[in-house]
Amino acid sequence: MTTHQHSQQHHATGPTTAVVRLDHTAVYARDRRLSAEFITAVLGLTASAPFGPFLPVDLGNGVTLDYYEKRDEPIQAQHYAFLVPDEGFDGMIARLEALGVTYYADPQHAEPGRVNRLFGGRGAYFADPDGHNMEIMTRPYARP
Repeated sequence: MTTHQHSQQHHATGPTTAVVRLDHTAVYARDRRLSAEFITAVLGLTASAPFGPFLPVDLGNGVTLDYYEKRDEPIQAQHYAFLVPDEGFDGMIARLEALGVTYYADPQHAEPGRVNRLFGGRGAYFADPDGHNMEIMTRPYARP
C-alpha cells in the first residue's frame, strides 16, 4: 500500500462529526420481569413485549433498557442515571415510598429519605431488586 493509499484509507475511516447516541443497553437481572416492572413502576413507564431473551423498557428518548436474566451467576451491580422531568420527580418519590423502597440523597446510600439539590435540580438514588444503583435527577450534571 502506498502512503497516498494509506492516507486516503485513513480519511475514509477517520473520526466523524456525526452524533453517536446510545440505543440500548443490557441490564442483568435474576428475574427480568420483576426488575423491568420495578423500574417502570418507579419511572411511570411500561415494559415492551419480550424480544428474544430480553424484556425491553423504552425510556421514550430512543434508548431502551433490555432486561436480561442471569440466574447462574451473581449480578454485578451497575449504576443507571435517569434525567427525569421536574414535574414527574415528586410522583417518582411517592411511588418509591409506596413500594417501600428507601431512597437516598447520595450514591453511597448514607442519607436515607432525602433528596439532593445538585446543579439546581433534585435527585435521589435507590437500589433495584438486583442491587443496581439507580438515580433519578432533574438536571444533568454540570461538567467542566
